[in-house]
Amino acid sequence: MNRLIEPAPAKLTAEQTEIFDRLVAGRGRVLGPYKIWIHSPAVADGMERLGTFLNKHASLSPREVEMTILMIARHWQSDYVIQAHLKEGLRVGLSRHLIENLISGRMPQLDEAHERGVYRFADALVRGVKLTDAEFGEVEAAIGRQGIAEILVLLGYYTSVALGMKVHDVPYPQPQ
Repeated sequence: MNRLIEPAPAKLTAEQTEIFDRLVAGRGRVLGPYKIWIHSPAVADGMERLGTFLNKHASLSPREVEMTILMIARHWQSDYVIQAHLKEGLRVGLSRHLIENLISGRMPQLDEAHERGVYRFADALVRGVKLTDAEFGEVEAAIGRQGIAEILVLLGYYTSVALGMKVHDVPYPQPQ
């Protein structure tokens, strides 16, 4: 059974077409999760805006974004997201060793205080651990309230991506 139904462009509603065209214009193609979300145009629209912000305009560095994505992908055992972001992680400067630690659930060695704060907060959330007030204060001092907000939403966004790709049994495309 093919769980992922890609609507033909000619069969899209006007609202879906607007979102589809914006996705193609901004990203060059319609990525896998959007093929799931396009069936609910308001969801696809919101997720596209949120995803673009998180990946291109957030206060988190590209390294921090990729670290966080790999952590939540590991949590949900989402091979698709892990494979997609291994390459991106390397591109933004994560070492293979750091990536291996992230996807195996081992604490990596991080030299920058901001990255350590991002890791600490994301790790606690992914593991379902509630930080004490003192721990929360340390994270806040390291990454600020904006960083806290962005990590919360980044984890939620990529949880949706990871679960969507698993539920729809989307295979990661093999390199050609």
